[in-house]
Amino acid sequence: MAFLADALSRVKPSATIAVSQKARELKAKGRDVIGLGAGEPDFDTPDNIKKAAIDAINRGETKYTPVSGIPELREAIARKFKRENNLDYTAAQTIVGTGGKQILFNAFMATLNPGDEVVIPAPYWVSYPEMVALCGGTPVFVSTSQENNFKLKAEDLEKAITPKTKWFVFNSPSNPSGAAYSHDELKALTDVLMKHPHVWVLTDDMYEHLTYGDFKFATPVEVEPGLYDRTLTMNGVSKAYAMTGWRIGYAAGPLQLIKAMDMIQGQQTSGATSIAQWAAVEALDGPQDFIPRNKEIFQARRDLVVSMLNQAKGISCPTPEGAFYVYPSCAGLIGKTAPSGKVIETDEDFVSELLEAEGVAVVHGSAFGLGPNFRISYATSEALLEEACRRIQRFCAACR
Repeated sequence: MAFLADALSRVKPSATIAVSQKARELKAKGRDVIGLGAGEPDFDTPDNIKKAAIDAINRGETKYTPVSGIPELREAIARKFKRENNLDYTAAQTIVGTGGKQILFNAFMATLNPGDEVVIPAPYWVSYPEMVALCGGTPVFVSTSQENNFKLKAEDLEKAITPKTKWFVFNSPSNPSGAAYSHDELKALTDVLMKHPHVWVLTDDMYEHLTYGDFKFATPVEVEPGLYDRTLTMNGVSKAYAMTGWRIGYAAGPLQLIKAMDMIQGQQTSGATSIAQWAAVEALDGPQDFIPRNKEIFQARRDLVVSMLNQAKGISCPTPEGAFYVYPSCAGLIGKTAPSGKVIETDEDFVSELLEAEGVAVVHGSAFGLGPNFRISYATSEALLEEACRRIQRFCAACR
């Protein structure tokens, strides 16, 4: 009898975490490495949010909390959905988890049976299919294209849905591509979903506040209220509020699903950290003026990276509408020989050779289900981004 569970054979390690770890290891050995793999803002958590956490400690808010979150945070979440997304949820229809990952995992664990299918557009965040597999479901991938700005077409969604489809996972703005769907683009997808009442929608809105130019964010159930009874809308404070380490994600949805997720979480971690929950109350209810300022900085970084990458030989980089990633194609380098003498046959070869030759750590696109591409996180300083892009240009020019 094997000691380890069979489920582990269905799951791969996180490629984004692996790249960040390899960059740290090389730095520890004295290499000059610029890590562009992590999806983490370099901004500090705003002072008012930190103060709310300190005040909570001083008040003695250091005990276990209810599994689904403190009432004050669940009420703040309901207010946020009403204020920003025109969605009416009671506090009882919300749940707080230890990061967005726990929300997603618990939703899958509460609903998936062997044979259930989950439709996931590619490129996708690396954890979606692994969570589905761990929970006994079957990921069904639907490829997008750079020509369509990595956005799913309604007809392709239609083809992917079968009687076994349990969930459609939707992420806009997208990690890894930065693609964001307009109201009309969303409506085309929700029209398809309305024809298939057995399909639930799990929408990951983690990058909601990070869109650029005149783009206006919308979430699926806001566009199509008919999906209200079968949509779980997930969000969190990690990205827009620079609170990655606080580990607070949240969601709202049908009461039956929320109760099922609460039951699983009650046997898993129980409530999220009390102090982080009080900080999240301040994040959602407090001043939001820093978000537009941070967006301007992110947009300037995006424009710098897109411009410099498009000047690199063999690289093609579209301009994304949101998040803090670009997802350029390295197709022009496939078949070329790297400075080391190795032939670049895949996007994984490209990022490996780039790291060895120039000390720039990025994530290969095949980890996200679509290549030959690679993901760059521009959530770091302009100076580092400019230097990294110069190194990428130099590496590409040296390939023969």
